[in-house]
Amino acid sequence: MPQSPTKPCIQVRNLSLAFGREVILSGLDFDIIQGDIFIIMGGSGSGKSTLMKSLIGLKRPRTGEIRYQGLDFWQADPGQQERILRNSGVLYQGGALWSSMTIAENVALPLEQFYDLPRERVRELVSLKLSLVGLSGFEEYFPSEISGGMRKRAGLARAIALDPEILFFDEPSAGLDPVNAKLLDDLILEIQKGLGTTIVVVSHELASIFAIGTNSVFLDAESKTALDSGSPGEMLHKSRDPKIRAFLTRGGTIED
Repeated sequence: MPQSPTKPCIQVRNLSLAFGREVILSGLDFDIIQGDIFIIMGGSGSGKSTLMKSLIGLKRPRTGEIRYQGLDFWQADPGQQERILRNSGVLYQGGALWSSMTIAENVALPLEQFYDLPRERVRELVSLKLSLVGLSGFEEYFPSEISGGMRKRAGLARAIALDPEILFFDEPSAGLDPVNAKLLDDLILEIQKGLGTTIVVVSHELASIFAIGTNSVFLDAESKTALDSGSPGEMLHKSRDPKIRAFLTRGGTIED
């Protein structure tokens, strides 16, 4: 049965994250709704990437829950965790492509890891994913032979190889010029619209945040928690918190 479009696919409850005795974040509570392009934002040192690591199973929280479709990931058994991760794709900052492998071989990795498919079927799926990100014809190139923007798109092709229900992006615009950053934003929107994928993005790039974000959480390094959550646009115009207003206006002012 299809989910209600307003039903959370990820629920974060009373989440605290720490490295040893150093608390990074505490008391986090927010929902990510199916179909959201959800932005994790905040200043430097606010714990954005640490939160993402916990969401994708790389960082165990000190306390609290991260529920996928109601199932607490960190209390689930290994088989349940694997099923959750199989339904998720991740695009890391630099694309995280294997330099010794061609673009096609990089995209094929998750298909070969999780499915026993004929070689020809893998090639077909790889070509399809590369065409979706505008990289048809680049199958035999190595990462060093293509531009930074193309490496991001190749990483995205690998992230969607298994048709995940949820995609995670860690600073997708980092290192890109404004034109390529805009092209990547447009591609994210196309994927969300075309595939109905829920997308979670760590970002501090205001242009991207306002262009693609439908929901968000704002993390604060000083208080080590979330100051607010909601649509970035609504947060911009309704929040009275000086830290949020300064971040979302680059220290400027907005008209009420």
